[in-house]
Amino acid sequence: MDSKAAGPKGVRLRWLGEGASLPVGVTWGVPWKQGELRRDEKLSLVSEDGRSCGVQSWPAAYWPDGTVKWSAHAAAGLAGEAKEFRLLKGEAETSSTQAVSVTETDEKIVLDTGLIRLSLGKQGSHWLRSIEREGRALCEGGALVCLQESCSEASGARTVREEPFESRVHRAVVEQGGPIRAVVRLDGRHRSVASGREWLPFTLRVYVYAGLETIRIVHTFVYDGNPHQDAIRGLGIRFTVPMRGAPYNRHIRFAGDRGWFAESPKTLHTRRTKGKYRELFESQTRGVTVRFDSEQDSYFLGLLDDSATWDSFRLAQHSARHYRISKRTKPGCSWVKAADGRRAGGLAYAGGEGGGLAVGLRRFWEKNPSGFEISGAAGLRADFAVWFWSPDGPAMDLRHYDTETHVESSYEGAEELRATPYGIANTSELLLWAEEETPAEERLERMLRECRNPSLLVCEPSYYHEAKAFGIWSLPDRSKPELARLEERLDGIVAYYQREIEQRDWYGFWDFGDVMHSYDPVRHVWNYDLGGCAWQNTELAPNMWLWAMFLRSGREDLFRMAEAMTRHTSEVDAYHIGEYAGLGSRHNVVHWGCGCKEARIAMAGLHRYYYYLTADERTGDLLDDVKDADFATVRLDPMRAYFPPDEHPTHIRVGPDWAAFSSNWMTRWERYEDTVYRDKILTGIACLKSANFRLISGPTYGYDPVTSKLTPMGDDNWGRHLAICMGGPQAWFELADMLRDPEWEDMLAEFGVYYNQTQERKDLLTKGAVSGTRFEHPVLSAGIAAFGAYYRQDSETAKTVWDILLANEYAVIDLQGETREVAHVDRLSEIDWINTNEAAQWSLNTIIALELIASELPEGRSGI
Repeated sequence: MDSKAAGPKGVRLRWLGEGASLPVGVTWGVPWKQGELRRDEKLSLVSEDGRSCGVQSWPAAYWPDGTVKWSAHAAAGLAGEAKEFRLLKGEAETSSTQAVSVTETDEKIVLDTGLIRLSLGKQGSHWLRSIEREGRALCEGGALVCLQESCSEASGARTVREEPFESRVHRAVVEQGGPIRAVVRLDGRHRSVASGREWLPFTLRVYVYAGLETIRIVHTFVYDGNPHQDAIRGLGIRFTVPMRGAPYNRHIRFAGDRGWFAESPKTLHTRRTKGKYRELFESQTRGVTVRFDSEQDSYFLGLLDDSATWDSFRLAQHSARHYRISKRTKPGCSWVKAADGRRAGGLAYAGGEGGGLAVGLRRFWEKNPSGFEISGAAGLRADFAVWFWSPDGPAMDLRHYDTETHVESSYEGAEELRATPYGIANTSELLLWAEEETPAEERLERMLRECRNPSLLVCEPSYYHEAKAFGIWSLPDRSKPELARLEERLDGIVAYYQREIEQRDWYGFWDFGDVMHSYDPVRHVWNYDLGGCAWQNTELAPNMWLWAMFLRSGREDLFRMAEAMTRHTSEVDAYHIGEYAGLGSRHNVVHWGCGCKEARIAMAGLHRYYYYLTADERTGDLLDDVKDADFATVRLDPMRAYFPPDEHPTHIRVGPDWAAFSSNWMTRWERYEDTVYRDKILTGIACLKSANFRLISGPTYGYDPVTSKLTPMGDDNWGRHLAICMGGPQAWFELADMLRDPEWEDMLAEFGVYYNQTQERKDLLTKGAVSGTRFEHPVLSAGIAAFGAYYRQDSETAKTVWDILLANEYAVIDLQGETREVAHVDRLSEIDWINTNEAAQWSLNTIIALELIASELPEGRSGI
């Protein structure tokens, strides 16, 4: 193509990590400065060698002037040979990329990539009707499966009853129809095979890319049961795979720790397997089709007839430290242990002559107990189950850890218990390959690599920074000793948490992605059993910390860490249906345990990073779901313990409540150009402008979600630190770029400058109406104070900011050197004063300060 016609060099893209090891479909997002990209402008993609790559593009967000703020893109068939790409303005002259076709009838939706043909059911139990490749069916159906367990205890005896459920599709929608990528969304519920009861709403998204045999599936379910009666014993997807050819030409594969379980329902291993049969046996284990002469090999064939036929195989990942592979000949017989290991890779294959199905379950061992089970491998069709929650583990226990709340002793936050899992969700990701033959080990390894770390294109940190993606943050600068030392501290903090995730086994289906809140130095454990000090959830915005660390570095490990936290906090810590929909649970022993159900936990500002970088539709759903979270506060007043019912529908704080709403509304406005939500923001800002002391006022207000109006409830009624430590400033800084309202920016600056002043200085502005005791935890204010110093060119405030940050123990102490070995259940390393609140906020605010007031950093001072 003529790159000159496309403008300058375009946007440089590179692989996150090593890049694709086999041809893949990729979807990613790109930010743009205001006015830089018109919505009708065409974009093309070229590799570093100038080859044109087919690309499908669509706007993901808009600036107020109608230009594109974020674009999303899909490409197919990209592989790691090309390390870099350019996204250019202008349409490519030619593109040989094969197109996806989508055909829809009343009964089904058919997706044809040119290599495979996928049929999806619009009603009934089988959401997947078939997968065909070159006219041969490699999968003949797919259904969601669930085992519900209920227990009763009578006369000292415990009775356990299991009831099977399967998917029932209620709705199917083509969300994207090509030409590069097609996406179908399927919604439904799990239905009892026996009673007809329906529960556990689910959403399945199915993705295919032009010219590829790969299918991506994103599965979400919402828990809507009674945790004292409705335990989940098993949850997963069951595929039906035709098994062609002789049993010895059928193959099973499981990814282990560092190798492969490779067997057949009928192995060629007998006590007389010698000579050429030994060679054939070795070929069989590599997946090669073996042939026999009925006369010359009659004796050996007789031995095979006499040997055991293994019909079923399973791999169960019981914990992050153990899995077991076992097999059996037929139902009613024992399972025989085949292998034990630590962490299975998460990929399995079943097939015969003419091919089969490979399935990878992402975060396999991290989100244990998980598993694969293949039964009927010796028959005409095998059932291939992928277990998100394996029935080989214990039943899922979603009950609360106590029958009462512990507000004073454990900081659980509210006198009402409200510890319910009703409405929480969990999302799992799968990759399927429809294979013409049993894959060789090298191809299986590449599949496994793609499954564990899906390929993604990203921009350079400098480009994200120049585009002001996600507001204010700094690029690393080690040009001076004091700057270099701060960068070491930032890297050291996140490295410590990476080690803790592994050392403390912060894994499991409901836990993975989260980290813990604070530490108990006496028992040498994190406060896993201390109410409001156990799991962090989204307290003090750790998501934003990790995403800022990725944006400024481009590091894959940080992206994956932030991604895992986003998946967890957006699903498990938030409510998606029920009375708390749009809200989430604060930190607790169990993620949904705290009685404080608040909008800040589920706010869009925490999760939109992942959406815009990946264009992930599930995350897009979550951003949509919280747009009206302010109405949920009428059902549950955030300030109910302090303000009795009055003329106001509810009461909220400017932060974290209104800050969370404004992040939700900003996201809705930019994604859909929905001016209703822009106007809600403007109404709120107008109310704050007219308050006695603007943003310094309050911070609690009477609130009406219908009118969006804030009514002051006095100017000395609550701590101001909550307004700025839950992600509010990060949302407001970005909102300022959209509003271009000098008074709003001045209000932010004024608040930042005011926060750490003496009471005497404060009284000059507020005349004693606001108490200085309400401005606690100065480190939480450093980011917005840095903004105030920058905006007002206030060197005194800048000095205060650096005094706060550099005196903090996270700046003073090298965590690597502070770590010590202790004896506990096992040998552990620890820092006995660590807490995630301050680690996240010191890091976030230091990153902001380095962007805005690095020139004011005192020479020779770097925290020591």
